[in-house]
Amino acid sequence: MASETPTGPVSGPGTGPASGTSLQVLRRLDTGPRGLTDAEAAARLATHGENAPPRPRTPSALRHSLRGLRDPFTTVLLTLGLVSAFVASWGTATVILALVAVSCALRAAGERRADRSLAALRELVAGTATVLRRTDDSAAPRAHEVPVADLVPGDVVRLGPGDLVPADVRLLRAHGLTVSESALTGESAPVAKAAAELPRPLAESHLCFQGSAVVAGGATAVVVATGAHTRFAAAQRTPEAREPSAFDRSVHGIARVLVRFMLLTPPLVLMAGAALRGRGLQTLPFAVSVAVGLTPEMLPVIVTTCLARSAALLARTRRVVVRRLPALHDLGAIDVLCVDKTGTLTQDRPEAARSLGPDGRDDPEVLRWAAVGAWWTLQLAELPAPDALDEALLAVADGGPPARAKSRVGDVGEEYDGLAALPVAPGRRLATAVVAGRPGRHLLITKGAAEDVLERCELPDAERRRLLALAAREAETGRRVLAVATAERPARTRAYTPADERGLTFRGLVTFHDELTPGAAESLRALAALGIQVRVLTGDHPATAARVCRELGLEPGEVWTAGADAGGDPGGADGTTTVVARCTPEDKARVVAGLRAAGHTVGFLGDGVNDVAALLAADVGIAPRGAVAVARESADVVLAEKDLTAIGHAVTAGRSSSANIAAYLRVTLSSNLGNVLAMLAAGLLLPFLPMLPVQVLAQNLCFDAAQLAFAHDRPAPSELRRPTVLRPPAFLRFITGFGVLNAVADLATFGVLALALNGPDALDDQAVFHSAWFTENLLTQALVMLLLRDGRRLARGGRPGPVGWAAAFLAAVGLAVPPSPLGTALGMTALPAPYHLLLAAVLGLYALALTVAETRHARHGP
Repeated sequence: MASETPTGPVSGPGTGPASGTSLQVLRRLDTGPRGLTDAEAAARLATHGENAPPRPRTPSALRHSLRGLRDPFTTVLLTLGLVSAFVASWGTATVILALVAVSCALRAAGERRADRSLAALRELVAGTATVLRRTDDSAAPRAHEVPVADLVPGDVVRLGPGDLVPADVRLLRAHGLTVSESALTGESAPVAKAAAELPRPLAESHLCFQGSAVVAGGATAVVVATGAHTRFAAAQRTPEAREPSAFDRSVHGIARVLVRFMLLTPPLVLMAGAALRGRGLQTLPFAVSVAVGLTPEMLPVIVTTCLARSAALLARTRRVVVRRLPALHDLGAIDVLCVDKTGTLTQDRPEAARSLGPDGRDDPEVLRWAAVGAWWTLQLAELPAPDALDEALLAVADGGPPARAKSRVGDVGEEYDGLAALPVAPGRRLATAVVAGRPGRHLLITKGAAEDVLERCELPDAERRRLLALAAREAETGRRVLAVATAERPARTRAYTPADERGLTFRGLVTFHDELTPGAAESLRALAALGIQVRVLTGDHPATAARVCRELGLEPGEVWTAGADAGGDPGGADGTTTVVARCTPEDKARVVAGLRAAGHTVGFLGDGVNDVAALLAADVGIAPRGAVAVARESADVVLAEKDLTAIGHAVTAGRSSSANIAAYLRVTLSSNLGNVLAMLAAGLLLPFLPMLPVQVLAQNLCFDAAQLAFAHDRPAPSELRRPTVLRPPAFLRFITGFGVLNAVADLATFGVLALALNGPDALDDQAVFHSAWFTENLLTQALVMLLLRDGRRLARGGRPGPVGWAAAFLAAVGLAVPPSPLGTALGMTALPAPYHLLLAAVLGLYALALTVAETRHARHGP
């Protein structure tokens, strides 16, 4: 019955609905070589659904905007804005609600881009497929085109050159079938497929997967999995929702503590005002203004400006596109970068390294025989493209640059006439070319896996074992090994078959290594200088990956083999593992998740569908522009080329932005905390409000405008040498220490004013007090900006940066506003000269204390 048809994915070799013989698979799927009837197909379509990737659920624009309220600062700002509107403090309410709207809009725009990440899946699925269907059980099957979405398990389909495989299929018959699986694996070399009746254990040559493309040949196959159950869909599926990024975790950790303090501030001010001064609700606007004063309300603007400027610079100068702006901060924070080997550290192209005779010594003649065999196999077998190893041999023959090759083989093959070829095929790991030799003689040139070639050579058992050991030693160094043998036969017209590959004379071995990517070694050194550890996640043999790492100067350490080392440390969180070999897509995602669980900030570079799960699991997913569409759309950062150098530049840009954002938060929150503590103390001691709400708002606006300079500043080189991470405990200690110091300066100003204003009613001179404290607050904030950011630059005799000039602007505003008409409108007045001298004395002592504290923090701080 159709309802009994298996629905699970092709989970792995030897398991799932595609395991067993062809007859067993057909019986399990309740179908046959003639295909399904139209009624059976319709019933299964209703049961299994369309053969299409899952459609992403796209929230509405309103839902996207409401999600922005999840940010703790945004939520508190909204609450304070509504309270301000409730007490008719319209100026405060307008500014706060405008900032909330900007924050929500920025977050909504980013999330709408992320929701489109899975849309590219459909681009890799063919529109129609050729399927065998029958009108009823007695009718003959007929081949016709149906939409790919209508395919169901049990359908029998036909594949030809240029077709995209429409679902996961088990081959029933195949002729010269070669399939490109680059969309799934990222590997460009085509893979030979065959309809093996009893597939070898762990083999997949009898399976074709959705998203791959037929390069040559043809086949008839039965569909074993469709839709969300295909390997194509499983490769990009993540079991859990993406965790918060490093940026979100750090900012939210700090925000949670500040939010608690901000929520406590208005009730404390209200209760103190009611208990000590009997002012009650009259204090509410001031209390709201004080709470707003602690909020880094410019954070969304500063963050967006910093990241957008760096992203635009990367796109313009390095051709690096940052698709999700917060990812640039996360990129600056990464301390582990996971990469694959092929295409990143090595080119997707082997290179001939050595040719060894039977005695293990260099023998150029072996390379010549191998190149002749490669040339005539390619010419006579009519292959769609040369094998990667054959291409490397032909490159040597054409005068290419083989590493450490002792000679060139010249115009290979021209001295011979090609007669026949027996190419590599599924289950067959050697190839033979037959050429005309001496008059009346034919020459067989066989090359392939050492075990297979030596098995066909006339050799004593001891000699065969010695040569196998020689090949094994070469393979243990991480090189691929090709054995070469020849045989002379009497000329004949009868066709040659694999049975003729007997009684061969062993000629020697040719070894190959992966050609290193130009500049990879320098890029790895640059990443190491940035404090970034590189993990190589590859499907290759452990020895091959380890050798490549050593050639690049990257110590492989303990090599972890996926599957074999189940009890090991796949993530290498302890720093001893650099290479993880034999990786599956699930292994890659598991390694990334393990590193993140160990506290690392992880970047992952990938380009295939099999990399999507790891791209989504990492803090920062990175893909080259040439990656498959779904990998590119799932990535946070897109590179013009698969280049580690570009990643180094992007990391530096991210750290520059992060350093500016961290400096803004340190300066703003320490200054704001000091002002809030001083205002709370003054509110308890004074018979009037220490500052009017409109004055608090004006002060905040001036400070906010000056802080825009942080988005344009250039951090010191020392700040770019290590990952930038905001650690909440250390960060909160910093702002608490410097905030208390700022509060002491404010209270010292309060004491000076109390002594300077003579007479019993001195403190009733509210305008003078408000003016003096307004000026003092802006001057202390200017000092904080200057000394905590530009102090070292100025001490070295450097010119002030944007922050230095902004601090000077802020100080000028603090001195100029009180005596101006604007100051009069805000309830302030001009200060006599003696007051300025007293303020200068207080500020001089504060600057000295701030310099000492900053020097001590730089020496002993994190």
